[in-house]
Parts: sequence; C-alpha cells; structure tokens
Amino acid sequence: MVEAPPDRGSKPATAARIYDYILGGTFNFPADQQAGQKMIEMFPMVRSAARDNRAFLRRAARHVANAGLTQFLDIGSGIPTEGNVHDVVQQVTPGAKVVYVDIDPVAVSESLDLLRNNADATAINADLRDPKSILDHPQVRETIDFDRPVGLLLCAVLHFVPDDEVAFGVVRTLLEALPSGSHLVVSHGSIEGMPERATQLEDAKDLYKRNTSSQLFPRTRDEVTRFFEGLELASPGVVWVPQWRPDPADPSNFEDTPSQSASVGGVGRLP
Repeated sequence: MVEAPPDRGSKPATAARIYDYILGGTFNFPADQQAGQKMIEMFPMVRSAARDNRAFLRRAARHVANAGLTQFLDIGSGIPTEGNVHDVVQQVTPGAKVVYVDIDPVAVSESLDLLRNNADATAINADLRDPKSILDHPQVRETIDFDRPVGLLLCAVLHFVPDDEVAFGVVRTLLEALPSGSHLVVSHGSIEGMPERATQLEDAKDLYKRNTSSQLFPRTRDEVTRFFEGLELASPGVVWVPQWRPDPADPSNFEDTPSQSASVGGVGRLP
C-alpha cells in the first residue's frame, strides 16, 4: 500500500496532482483537492473518464511491451502509483526500463520516493514543450538506449499544449530521435460530437487557468490522428479510449456511450 505524502503546507495546484485527486489518489494537496472537486462538480463523470484513460494507458503499454520493446519514456506521467507503466511492462519483461517525465517537481519527488526500490525505473523534472531538454537529460541518456526501439507515451498531456505548432512540433522532435520499431502512444481530451459540453469546457479551461500554470485544449479525433503521421497505426486506429482493445477486467462505465469518456487514443509504430 502506498502511503500519502506528509503535510508540506500550502502548495499551488498542478495538473498532475489534480489528476491524482480525481483518480482517488493520495498524492495531492488542498489546492489540488479544491480544483479537482470543482472539476467533478462540473463533469460528474470525470473520475470514471480518468480511470478509463488510465486503463487505456495500461493496455497500450502492455501492447507495446508484448511487441518486444523493453524501454519506455512516459512524458506527462504525473505520479506513477499502483498499476502504472513500470508495473505493467515489467510484468511482461522483468528489467524493462522506464523513465517518467513531469513538469511538476513535487510529482517527480513523490515519484522518486515510490520508485526507490525499483532500479529499472526513475523520474525526471522536465517540460514537454522543450523536448530536447528531455532527450539530452543525463538520466534519460543513462537509462534509455536510443539505438534500440523506445515506447514513447504521451497520455493525457498534449491537451495541455494549446498551440498546435508547438504540440505537433514536440511530437515530431521526439519521434525523430527514435529508431525504427519505436512506438507512440497518445491519449488526448476531446469533446468532438458533444456540443452540449462547450460551456462546461470553457469553465474547465478557466479553472485550470486560474488554479494552475496549465491550459486545457481538447482536439478532434482527426487532429489527434495527425500526431501519428508517418507511423503505422495499430488497429482500431484513433478511437475513444474505451474502444481501444477493451479488456473485460477494465472499467466499463462508457461501454454504451464511449464518447462520454471525453478522450481519444491510439498506438502507432515507427517504420
């Protein structure tokens, strides 16, 4: 059982710790809890949606590990509590390497505490918007061999990069550093086909703008598919996350209404 962090006084909210609160985690502070509770009030299904997104991450990571990859770079990872990437891929291949990357230094500190007994997983503090700082980070270079395929995971993070030129440029820069056989996993917030959520979305954007340094910017399925240009998309392509190779053991909150998950995702292989 993972213990909650000690009380460290007042901390500003961050996207990573708000997400942890929404997931029901304990690695969050009063400001995160207040912002997370407001999100739950605005979007009553947000907790179920977050759990579905985490279930997609596990399925996708397992798929990539089963394809033979043994090293993973998880950017925008938040806090890797139970059932996260290192648990999944190291079950497939003991000794698989994982580097978690997050912009929140507190999330990274808690991650390092959680991983202190795992010699094959670590965490670094870096900003997705500066991909070269991630690729050149000494801990990344020490852990990841860029001459061998890498699993690049960008789950529930690109919707915090509102500028399309920056978002698509970041993904291209990261992929250009990876060899053939590498895989890209993306999940991304979307309200496509749900015009009734437009007002709620503006409220959510305002909440993140007022409480964190992050901006929320969902994209359409076609826009998310652009992140996979030049890659071989795994079946069934970019779909609502509950539809991506569902596992009977995973949550089924949106089995009949997958769009209510408000997130699309896919997996692609670099030729």
